[in-house]
Amino acid sequence: MLDYTPRRSKMKNFELFQNLLSVLVMMLFGVIIGLAMVPSYLLFIELTSITEGKGGLVEAVGICVGLGLGYIIWGVVLLLICGLMGGLFRIRKEEGRYSLRSFITIQWAFSLVSHRVAQIFLGLVVPSFLANLYYRMMGAKIGRGAQLNSMMINDASMVTIGDNVVVGGNATINGHVVESGEIVLAPVRIGNGALIGGDSIVQPGCTIGNGAVVASKAVVPKWTEIPAGEVWGGIPARFIKKIGE
Repeated sequence: MLDYTPRRSKMKNFELFQNLLSVLVMMLFGVIIGLAMVPSYLLFIELTSITEGKGGLVEAVGICVGLGLGYIIWGVVLLLICGLMGGLFRIRKEEGRYSLRSFITIQWAFSLVSHRVAQIFLGLVVPSFLANLYYRMMGAKIGRGAQLNSMMINDASMVTIGDNVVVGGNATINGHVVESGEIVLAPVRIGNGALIGGDSIVQPGCTIGNGAVVASKAVVPKWTEIPAGEVWGGIPARFIKKIGE
């Protein structure tokens, strides 16, 4: 009779390690959120000290301006820190399947948590050069003139976006999927001039050709290849027409 005790013991130990690491990661990002507030706090103190004693209205304006600018500065600093942290722990593995009970899962989770913390502020700066800079720091390859109006570009290191691509509001792009106790990693490639419609979902392993269009709210299944110049839509996404027809 086979003895599964050693295997169960290893699984239990790994789960315990994951739980402990999750707590440590939450504490770490709590510290990071606090550190991102330091420049904002210093600015607030400076502005309030300048307006102190100059009348109620002037003091009130100083406080409000300090709070507003402080919030913006905090958000930008938070994006830069999360981009740096997520980039350091970005997925560097090739396309393939990996056990959920492995270091690659921990690495992926750390990058994912970085992205979720960044989403506290990211929605206010998409689309902009700040959003593109953040995604590049996370490991995404982004061409010139790309407009990324979404904070749901997950697994950025698995995503390549060409020149003049437009990603619509709330579009989701995933470079991973979890199946049967494994994490499946597969890159997403979006060609020059393509349009990813708002609220659409592009799953891992997809290739979107140059100038192709993914309609709003479409769901592109994993490992789908959309040829250049075609419009696809629906759930799951299917060919609709050639652009210009």
